[in-house]
Amino acid sequence: MKRSAAEIVTEYGPFPGVEAVHGVSYDGTHLWFASGDRLNAVDPANGKIARSLDVAAHAGTAFDGRHLFQIAEDRIQKIDAASGAVIGTIPAPGGGGDSGLAWAEGSLWVGQYRDRRIHQIDPDTGKILRTIESKRFVTGVTWVDGELWHGTWEGEDSDIRRIDPDTGKVLEQLDMPEGTMVSGLESDGGDRLFCGGGASGKVRAVRRPKRR
Repeated sequence: MKRSAAEIVTEYGPFPGVEAVHGVSYDGTHLWFASGDRLNAVDPANGKIARSLDVAAHAGTAFDGRHLFQIAEDRIQKIDAASGAVIGTIPAPGGGGDSGLAWAEGSLWVGQYRDRRIHQIDPDTGKILRTIESKRFVTGVTWVDGELWHGTWEGEDSDIRRIDPDTGKVLEQLDMPEGTMVSGLESDGGDRLFCGGGASGKVRAVRRPKRR
């Protein structure tokens, strides 16, 4: 396993009226983050909130190209990104213990915090299609270039790890500075991993290591 210190390249926030950052996502233009009772879109060029949607937003966030998906306690909401309207819901697999959320290859991927698992689920029904075991509490989840990454948070320690999607084996680990938590995770499709910062009210961009 490769292990190194996480390289934080940008910090966004804290933001007015935001007590904590939960899930994060990226729509190609804006960085979205969940803050309890709102979903907020940040312009990564200037770090300012461009718009907010009044929806329950307690944990992971994902984007499929048209819709936002947002964990709200025991359910996952499907939200029209243009209007902010909730147009559907499915049950969350953990019934309230879910954390991260990602979209990849037509499926939702749901992190379960204390159960140390990542589920691939059907976005229309919530049916679990496969389960990947982790050895740490799972927060955010993201796919990029065929790589599965997830955040961890235990006590005062957090890291971002790349795991084998078939076995759950840790292939690479980026250690966050002490006391710097990862509450959500999303790739920008390039060399940045956006990390929710929990009660700090910040979102941080961490550099994804280049492949040789």
